[in-house]
Amino acid sequence: MTQNSRSSGYVLGAATVATGLIAGAFYVFACAVMPALARSDDRVYVQVMRDINEVVQNPVFFLTFLGAPVLTAVAAWQARARDHRGWVRAALALSVLAFLVTVACNVPLNGALAHDGDPGALREEFEDAWVAWNVVRAVLLTVALGLLVKATGSRAARTGSRAARTGSRAAEADPTGD
Repeated sequence: MTQNSRSSGYVLGAATVATGLIAGAFYVFACAVMPALARSDDRVYVQVMRDINEVVQNPVFFLTFLGAPVLTAVAAWQARARDHRGWVRAALALSVLAFLVTVACNVPLNGALAHDGDPGALREEFEDAWVAWNVVRAVLLTVALGLLVKATGSRAARTGSRAARTGSRAAEADPTGD
């Protein structure tokens, strides 16, 4: 295995992990955080969402959130002549789409929630739309994760069969195993 092939495997693996982390974050919001907050009164709901929106703006989250599509783009470029390129390209398209949903839908809703106003009215304008768009991005990134896992498996199978062929040729050249 060449150094370039090895590094492309690392990038694909990192893209897969980063995508999984972000998909998981959005999944947890869809399955637990938002249903739990739905039980809260309007004032608590708005304050907790404001707190979450503030706390999530940190280097660790941003590195992963931005790293997932960037790493997937690099992996797609590295895979351009490989059999698994279609899986990585499809994952990239979904990752970029999820990023755009976040930027175009969820972030503006977060911004609107930060304004002063009646908590009931703020929640009314925020909750259903934010939850729906969060589910969209969670689904997009979960499918992207599946595609990256498929690409990783396809790449590993191809690399493994290449190594087996190379080992087989070496054994034929030296049948004594010495």
